[in-house]
Amino acid sequence: MFGRLKKDVKVVFERDPAAKTTLEVLLCYPGLHAVLTHRVAHFFYRKKLFLAARFISQFSRFVTGIEIHPGARIGEGFFIDHGSGVVIGETTEIGDNVTIYQGVTLGGTGKEKGKRHPTIGNNVVISTGAKILGSFTVGDNSKIGAGSVVLKAVPPNSTVVGVPGKVVSKDGVRLEHPGDPEIDLRHDELPDPVSEMINTMVINIERLEKRVREMEKKAAEPGRAAPKASEKGGNDKGNADI
Repeated sequence: MFGRLKKDVKVVFERDPAAKTTLEVLLCYPGLHAVLTHRVAHFFYRKKLFLAARFISQFSRFVTGIEIHPGARIGEGFFIDHGSGVVIGETTEIGDNVTIYQGVTLGGTGKEKGKRHPTIGNNVVISTGAKILGSFTVGDNSKIGAGSVVLKAVPPNSTVVGVPGKVVSKDGVRLEHPGDPEIDLRHDELPDPVSEMINTMVINIERLEKRVREMEKKAAEPGRAAPKASEKGGNDKGNADI
C-alpha cells in the first residue's frame, strides 16, 4: 500500500511543476485524494457493497469536487491536475499513465445498460473541459484538446480537437519508452483546424492578388498593341460607319 502511495506522489512531482514538497502533495492535492479514496470505494464495489462504495465516492466528491463512480476501473500512474468538476462514469476504463485536467467528463450518452462509458488507453492526455461521451476507445498516446466533445473512437497516436471532436493529427512522434513513458503535457500546442484553414485561404488570396497585379502591370506597359476593333465591342464599328 505504501509503495503504491509513493508511486502516486511521484507521479504528481513528474507532471506538476508547482509541487514543492511531499507533505504539500499529500495534504493539498485533491486529485491525489480522489484517486486514493476511489481505490477504497472500488474495493467495496467489487465486493458488491454498493451503498458503502457510493457513500465513500460521494464523500470524496464533497471534499475534492471530483466525482469518480466506484465502478470505474483506473490503471497505474493516473493523475488529475486541479480536478474541480471532473466526472468519471461507472463503466469507464482508464489505462496507465493517463493525465486529465479540470472539467473533464468521461460519460455516457443515454440510459442503456452495460458498457456505456469510454475506454481510455495508455499515456493519454485529456485537456481542460473536454467531454468524452459514449462506449468507445481512445487509443494509446492520444491527446484530447481543451473543450473538445468526442463522440466516436480515436485511433492511437492521434490529436483530437473541436466540437464534435475531429482527428487533426495521427501517427506523430511516438513515445520512445512505452514501459516508462515521458508524458507529453503540451496540450497548449494542439493544432487548430479552423485557424489552419483561414491561413490557407489568406495564402491563396495573396497569390491571386499578386497574379492580378502582374496582369495589370503588363497591360499598362508602353508599346503593347492596341486592342483590335473587334475587341472594342460592336458599338465602335457602328459609330465609325456613322
